[in-house]
Parts: sequence; C-alpha cells; structure tokens
Amino acid sequence: MLYGHRRDTEGYARALEHFDASLPQIEAAMSEGDLMIITADHGNDPTFPGTDHTREYAPLLVYGKNARAGVNLGTRDSLADIGQTVADNFGLKLTAGESFLSQVRV
Repeated sequence: MLYGHRRDTEGYARALEHFDASLPQIEAAMSEGDLMIITADHGNDPTFPGTDHTREYAPLLVYGKNARAGVNLGTRDSLADIGQTVADNFGLKLTAGESFLSQVRV
C-alpha cells in the first residue's frame, strides 16, 4: 500500500530488502515443526502507471526446517487454500479452500 500502489519503486525495493534481511532471524526463531507461509493479497508492479492492481497472481512461498524442499504448489485456485492449510494443520476443516499441507509436510 505504501510503495506499490504509490509507484514508489525505491521505497518498494527498500521494503523488500528490509523484509529479506529479517528472514534469517525469523528462520532462527522457528521450531522444527513450524511452517512459514509468505504471500500477498495480490500482485502489484510498482513501475506500472496508475494506482490499481497490476498482476493477477501473488507469490506463495512455504518454508519449514523439516518441510519438503522444491515442491511446486502450482497456481492455486484461491487464497483460501492457505486458510485451509492452516486449519488442516490443527485438524480442522473450513468450508472453502484446498489444503496443500500434505504436499509440504514431511
């Protein structure tokens, strides 16, 4: 919201660098069974004119110290898949989404 929609490419780059620099600290704080999911609510190219969303797809990165590496989760049908995956982890079921937990859990 602060950089992509405002087309502030330098601010966008700084925010990404700040987040990237925090990843080692986040990883170190994770337990062996933890799973980190990184995504966005939409894609947005900060170099494109205007203030609207510019991309249909958002990233979906999943990491865990004991998670399967190199799993291609494909193009998901819904952001609800993340919620369903979290629910599945706790033995619950939501009305929307498809869990990908079995694909990434060892």
